[in-house]
Amino acid sequence: MKVYVFKRLVIAGVTLLGMSILIFVLMRLAPGNITDIIFESAGYVDEADRRKLEAELGIDKPVAIQYTRWLGEFVRGDLGKSYRYDLPAWEVIKPRLPVSLELAFIALVFSIVLGVPAGVISAVSRGRPIDYVLRVLSLAGLSMPSFWLGMIVILLLVRALGWIPSMTYVSPFENLGANLFQFLLPGLAVGYRSSALIMRITRSTMLEVLREDYIRTAWAKGQRQTFVVWRHALKNASLPVITLIGIEFAFLIGGLIVTETVFNLPGVARYLVDAIQFRDYPIVQNLVMLIAVVVVFANLTVDLLYTWLDPRIKYGNA
Repeated sequence: MKVYVFKRLVIAGVTLLGMSILIFVLMRLAPGNITDIIFESAGYVDEADRRKLEAELGIDKPVAIQYTRWLGEFVRGDLGKSYRYDLPAWEVIKPRLPVSLELAFIALVFSIVLGVPAGVISAVSRGRPIDYVLRVLSLAGLSMPSFWLGMIVILLLVRALGWIPSMTYVSPFENLGANLFQFLLPGLAVGYRSSALIMRITRSTMLEVLREDYIRTAWAKGQRQTFVVWRHALKNASLPVITLIGIEFAFLIGGLIVTETVFNLPGVARYLVDAIQFRDYPIVQNLVMLIAVVVVFANLTVDLLYTWLDPRIKYGNA
């Protein structure tokens, strides 16, 4: 087990190193930089001032030196300084991070609560009307972008009730009830899409497990349906579902850009777009790297959970 974890950590390190190079290169391939944007907005270009500003920001150095310096700072936990706000990058990211994490967590809860039971019911009721209804709903969830569904919900509330959700962010430390109510609609809109995917994977794996001999034996012994389905079948069908849940949570952290914009939530995903537009290199590079770290270690955590959920899985020295 220790050897397996060590190998996975090495692979994770190599993956993150490759991601860091890709992020850094892509940002430099984009035309213009922060100095171009500043001087263009001012309406004039003084080359002396321009060179002085580039020297202050450190973007006049060779690309290799810039990358080495940034990577070293990131490893040490120093996220650098925002070019746009002239503040440490962590001070800019820190207040926005809980917003995206809260929205991702609420969306994930909705996706699990809706997706897993729907998948189980659909598998047990295969070929019945309820199965077709749930499959249609899952296809609708996969087809509709979450931000579009959120806009439709807002329009329906305005048209039917003459009421629009609050567009001013409320911290949970100020008013927990108002905060949860504010995240209810975006969380449900995002969670519906994820629940549709979880429902289809749950249904597929449950159908395979329900054909196993030990399930037929349990039926033959007269075991209660709820006990067989929810205790035995679901437990053995849960591994692919857990993998998907881990991947979905990692995806949600960086995939909420438009949803946060629609509901006016000041999260990191929404701010990432603004940082890209202003070529705010430290913010963009560090935010994307943080998202990459979450994705890599979410996958590692899911793999380690396998041994707890299924004792038959032994990594050993493999």
